[in-house]
Amino acid sequence: MSNTFQLSLAPHKLWQAINPWSFYQQGAQFGFINIDLGQTNHPDVEQKILDEVGSYGRQLGRIGDALEVLLKHVQFKDAPSPEEMDALAILQGQLAEVRKVKERALPQAAKHSKTDA
Repeated sequence: MSNTFQLSLAPHKLWQAINPWSFYQQGAQFGFINIDLGQTNHPDVEQKILDEVGSYGRQLGRIGDALEVLLKHVQFKDAPSPEEMDALAILQGQLAEVRKVKERALPQAAKHSKTDA
């Protein structure tokens, strides 16, 4: 009965099979930047909108800005339910968080957007 001591600094299997088709299924990316636009019936139109109008982030940001204006000035015909008020409060909180991130990341842009509003 031999009692040999073995020290291994690396695994015994030093190779790995690489199948690029399995990367996609696992959520890996092939390039430095991968954007999945999802399924659309008109990808050419969607790409033109992104090129000529603005990125999804820019479009959502402007929608958020417009919603903030509407929420400041809206007068409800009927009182919103507690669930509706919660939904509005959550949205306002998210918009405030986005504003904070923009102010930290883009201090100059934040100053200009305040004067534009």
